[in-house]
Amino acid sequence: MLIPYPCPGCGQETGHRVLKEGAEVLVECSGCGHIHRIRFPEAAEIRVKAIVSDRDQSRVCEAELGEDEEVAVGDHLAALCGDEASGVEVTAIESGGKRVQRAPATSVETLWTRAIERVVVKVSVHRGRTTEPLRISCTGEQEFSVGGIATAGKTSFRISHMKLRDGHVVRREGKRAAAREITRVYGYRL
Repeated sequence: MLIPYPCPGCGQETGHRVLKEGAEVLVECSGCGHIHRIRFPEAAEIRVKAIVSDRDQSRVCEAELGEDEEVAVGDHLAALCGDEASGVEVTAIESGGKRVQRAPATSVETLWTRAIERVVVKVSVHRGRTTEPLRISCTGEQEFSVGGIATAGKTSFRISHMKLRDGHVVRREGKRAAAREITRVYGYRL
């Protein structure tokens, strides 16, 4: 890949081949072979309104994005709510008065997000003809696996399958999913 840039060796704006990336990029001029460093200006940060849903409540916060950045549904960001920062997942993007799947940061009006640091996983535990609805409060990164043993309160159960947020149902023994990806866990009481 060649980057057009003025060369201090030959004085011409030529294509430069990237030799090494970092804070400064080491490049070689394709015209004269001169090797030098280029420092690109960092993109400015912009603040975007972010609605953060956390269990049963929502609050208005902000997310910092790079001016040249693109944001998409499913991205993980940090939302700033006053002095507190919270890890969130983008669930919807409002841009140009409508909902879109992805947008450049400069055109984003509102990010709709959900907190993923602490989540509540809904559980349905079957025992014969009865089903007991339970909830497990855990970190968004905690993993659950089909066939594994889990505990909700005083109830221990074996996980039979899990429904994920993307609509898939995981039934294969040993398959894992992070709590933030799960809509509901199903199991049988031990």
